[in-house]
Amino acid sequence: MKKERTGTRVKRAGKSFAALLVAVIVCMPVVIVVLGSLKSGNELSDSLRPVFSDGSTDTYIRWKLLALYPTLRHYIRLFIWTPDFFVVFWNSVKIVACILAGQLLIAVPAAWAFAAFTWKRKRLVFTLYVVLMLLPFQVTMLPSYLVMNRLHLFNTHAAVILPAVFSTFPVFMVYRGFTAIPKELLDAARVEGAGEAAVFWEIGIPLGSPGILSAAVLGFLDYWNMIEQPLAFLKEKTLWPLSLYLPQVQAGHAGISLAACVTALVPAALVFLLGQDYLEQGITAAGLKA
Repeated sequence: MKKERTGTRVKRAGKSFAALLVAVIVCMPVVIVVLGSLKSGNELSDSLRPVFSDGSTDTYIRWKLLALYPTLRHYIRLFIWTPDFFVVFWNSVKIVACILAGQLLIAVPAAWAFAAFTWKRKRLVFTLYVVLMLLPFQVTMLPSYLVMNRLHLFNTHAAVILPAVFSTFPVFMVYRGFTAIPKELLDAARVEGAGEAAVFWEIGIPLGSPGILSAAVLGFLDYWNMIEQPLAFLKEKTLWPLSLYLPQVQAGHAGISLAACVTALVPAALVFLLGQDYLEQGITAAGLKA
């Protein structure tokens, strides 16, 4: 018995150590960015000199995890002396908010139609939705470009928002949440005299909220960091979102870039932490019903 208990404890300790090791590896880039944003400009220049040199110096970065003299100067310069940062930040907020609002406005009723009603060719149409969901942006980029150009929306935020609004992925996620609602409950509500609109608003939306919120959380994390769509449809830098602003790293602005990365990380981290429970419920429902 003692040997079995010892073996069980060893296995648990091994699993805990493996999980901790994976967590450290995953979180280390974030820790490096956060701590790097607190370093002085001279310290960052010394550390990153091999990256921006012509090859005549050392080719290896000597990066110290902790700053010798921590400072918030980069954040002050970012928030006070870099007005273009606020332009791209609010561009990201506008684009993501419009995409999520449009997706939920279209995806929720569409998912309800798939989950609550039986009609001809439903399986065929749903299969088409799944196929469209699997298509990468590189496949749909040219058709989207032609349509946006035809509508005279190229080089506007609408060119990024409209194709994403009609994405089929949130339909799939919300549909899986609606299918978890017992059919008997919907039939009982209809027998009691409730109309389809009442069944949708009073039963479907509250009980299907995990799928709706999980689609919103995943959509936010995806579109907050999207690069290809705005890079393909937006020419003017004043229209760029934050995701295109961050890669423009220069030797003398590494500290501001790191501070901007940390600032961009905060909304995504907050949304993930606040919606983590709903995200897990939605993914679990999707897995059980798949």
